Amino acid sequence: MSDQLREKKRAAILQAARGVFSQKGLIGVTMSDLVAASGISRGGLYLYYKSVDEVFTAVVQAKASHRFAGVKAAAARNVPFAVLFNAYLAGHKNRLLHQMNDSMLRAMYEYAFTHKRPADHAFQRAQYATTEETILSILRLGVAQGVLLDVALAPVAEHVMFTIEGMNVLALTSGLTPEQIESQWRLLKAGLPWVAPR
Repeated sequence: MSDQLREKKRAAILQAARGVFSQKGLIGVTMSDLVAASGISRGGLYLYYKSVDEVFTAVVQAKASHRFAGVKAAAARNVPFAVLFNAYLAGHKNRLLHQMNDSMLRAMYEYAFTHKRPADHAFQRAQYATTEETILSILRLGVAQGVLLDVALAPVAEHVMFTIEGMNVLALTSGLTPEQIESQWRLLKAGLPWVAPR
């Protein structure tokens, strides 16, 4: 099998697996579920991944890599900061309001609560670092474009990340209204280190 075909099959497995994890979470998923969803044989799946956990971490890493690549590409095109930041927040708003029942979030939390080895914690920290780096890329673009002050941006990125993470929990457990989300976005924007007061 060529490398290109192998990568195509691996991508198809991950795409199918993402659907399974989005629907069932992580705890209840079996290799049989992943075989059925991907349409390949059990032996074929085991050529790529040895366990449900291995498939899950690969799905999460691919998703994070794709999200960060999109932000980096937008920054390279010098998209106006406000456009990129608003698009980032709009994507989260859409997910919080309409995609929580078809989201990897439940599976991510199940992983966090059930996987306690140092390697598991390192994986989780890496995912948060990728999210923080994505937000930092947007903020650095604002500095480069002269709309944000060149100050310590890591605490600002963490604030954005922690706000969204808290909203994730609320959206999963009790739901959020569009007004609640917009109120939080206004507070986040007000707290950015603008060059000129907003």
